[in-house]
Amino acid sequence: MSTGTVSVTSLGTVRPAHYLARPVVTVARPAGPIDHLSAAQVLGRLPHLSTWPVDSKARNRRLRGAGTILKWLRGHPGAGWQDRWVAAGADTDAGWIGTLIADDPRSAGEARKEITDGLVSLLHSRLVLPSYGFLSRYHSKKLLTDVRQVFEPDLFARMQQEAAARFGMTQRGVEDGLVVVAKLVLHTGRDPSQITAEDVLGFRAWALDGFGRTRTGTYQAWDMLRVLGILDDVPLRHVLLEGQPSTAELVDSYGIACRPVRDLLIRYLDERRPGVDFTTFRGLASTLAGAFWGDLERRHPGIDNLHLTPDVASAWKERMRLIERPGQAPQPRRSHSDILACVRAFYLDIQEWALEDASWAPWAVPSPVRQGETAVGRKKERKRATAAMHQRVRERLPHLDTLIAAAEQHLAGQAELLRAARACAVDEEFTCNGVRYVRFQFATYRTIRTHRASPDVVVQRSDTGELIDVTRAESRAFWAWAIIETLRHTGVRIEELLEITHLALVSYRLPKTGELVPLLQIVPSKSNEERLLLVSPDLASVLATIVSRLRRDNGGTIPQVARYDPHERVAGPPLPHLFQRKHGHRAAVISPTIAAELISAAISQTSLVNAAGQALHFTPHDFRRIFATEAVTGGLPVHIAARLLGHASLNTTQAYLAVFQEDLVQSYRAFLSQRRALRPAEEYREPTPDEWQEFQQHFELRKVELGTCGRPYAAPCRHEHAPLTELTTMFQQFVACFRLLALTCPRDRIG
Repeated sequence: MSTGTVSVTSLGTVRPAHYLARPVVTVARPAGPIDHLSAAQVLGRLPHLSTWPVDSKARNRRLRGAGTILKWLRGHPGAGWQDRWVAAGADTDAGWIGTLIADDPRSAGEARKEITDGLVSLLHSRLVLPSYGFLSRYHSKKLLTDVRQVFEPDLFARMQQEAAARFGMTQRGVEDGLVVVAKLVLHTGRDPSQITAEDVLGFRAWALDGFGRTRTGTYQAWDMLRVLGILDDVPLRHVLLEGQPSTAELVDSYGIACRPVRDLLIRYLDERRPGVDFTTFRGLASTLAGAFWGDLERRHPGIDNLHLTPDVASAWKERMRLIERPGQAPQPRRSHSDILACVRAFYLDIQEWALEDASWAPWAVPSPVRQGETAVGRKKERKRATAAMHQRVRERLPHLDTLIAAAEQHLAGQAELLRAARACAVDEEFTCNGVRYVRFQFATYRTIRTHRASPDVVVQRSDTGELIDVTRAESRAFWAWAIIETLRHTGVRIEELLEITHLALVSYRLPKTGELVPLLQIVPSKSNEERLLLVSPDLASVLATIVSRLRRDNGGTIPQVARYDPHERVAGPPLPHLFQRKHGHRAAVISPTIAAELISAAISQTSLVNAAGQALHFTPHDFRRIFATEAVTGGLPVHIAARLLGHASLNTTQAYLAVFQEDLVQSYRAFLSQRRALRPAEEYREPTPDEWQEFQQHFELRKVELGTCGRPYAAPCRHEHAPLTELTTMFQQFVACFRLLALTCPRDRIG
């Protein structure tokens, strides 16, 4: 097991111990084991290295180079060689080598080789422990590769074999991992079997601080160490995942100054936490500690009582109507009523709890939010949200077939390009779908992904020179198609989709007919209720394609991977998830963000626009609304649709259903036809041309009467005081119109 400490929180999320302490503390690195020896003693230990050359000329060269470095370091202050190394600036980069050979009469190459050979021997003997910055800038392949022979060579050999066997790492991936392990050995002064989780995490933190990204080989090094039991058998990705912070951490992130109110909020939130999911709880803490009390403290420094004056309460409620961002104009807040309702519940809960527990009584004060301020506002917000939801469905449902066809066509094109590229040799030209390509091979593997079980296939378009990673493009096209197809056939939420495993495919035999019915098990998600969906033939084809692909790419099995829930911030157990793909040498479940990106990429293959001419955007939840609308308009009862969607209330399902204008028109036309069928047919006839002209003239005169005759704004109308004869004429026109209606409408409707 690991000598490092990796803690597991009470909620089950694995987190590194030093990540729990958020402040970064810089600790001085320890010195090497021979830091106190004299220069002569150091030189006397070098021949005992396992990499010491046999050739006498090479041995003498190394001794001379090491002696020159020791002499130079001795001229700098410090209690030992490590202090002198840092004081001389040698730990920053290798530029000091040029200073040592500046006065050497020999050629620059010969003089530099002598110094570098001596430096390699000194670092292997652990005279000093170099920084990661020096090891990154000092490009010496021999320094790092010889570490495998100096420090526990048998362990390095096992590490290389086990990593390739268990994780399917490519040769390049194994090499990158060994390089990182060698740097850890040189920097920490520990043997490979003594490396801790904190050592690897420290290397990663250094890379993030200096380069903004994790260095190549970090994940491979972690897997190599854990496959031999040196580290705990936990993937690095799960160690790095952020778990659920405590209630105090959430409240303290808003910098509340009043200690009693801060303690009250923590106590109140702790009472509410067991009954809600973490996302809801985090929103509750944000509202009470940030939008409510944090805003009050910023506007009214020194406030320390929940009993707000009317002026303070009114000003706060007005501020909550707008969202203010630096450099931007205030925008209306859509969740204004939700914030008011949350604060009102906070006050009412304390009042109710004070009846049973007197310790809440000092904080039981009138609520600054009245019931009428929340009921009407929340009702309007829900109506606006429902209307916007219906409009999204009306815009997107007519284009669903176009999107599906585009996703299928794009996948077919990428699959064909991949097959054609694999059939060609490097630098060979070929044609696919009318476009000429050249099979491309990078000169260096570091500029393209090479850690997959099967190397990437890269091609270059002959007309534009564009480089295309066909393996990655085909993978993205496949998973975009699979996600879209599964969402539209099931109507599941995106988190439910990503939680589908191979174990969720079950069957049920009907007791009366004995027919075997395939079912898809949807695990508890938002509603915490499990449900079963009938697998249609189309859905069965999609799921079978996914299973076949995973088995083909993983030696006939579906890898068991753990999925991280970003909402609850916990990692689940390893399971054969269906929506997983390779990320380097590791299999990982697709994240909700990546799923949304894949859907957007599929839409980009089309030219879909909305009524305003803007590009149409689909979210994963749009497919759920479209599924509900199509199901109910197709004749499925609403209560059955609610069961399929996992809704506890029919009102929730009804809000998903978009009513189209054509449905209204058709229904009203059917109603009119039914009414007309009740009257005799002779009562309905087409008006004559004279009758129709008389009818139109009536409305022209009507416009004159209403003053819409094109006069300027606010100018008097010359028709306002029309003579009585004109009024008589208009009355006659009205009588003619009435007669026309009497001829064309049923008698019982004339009144």
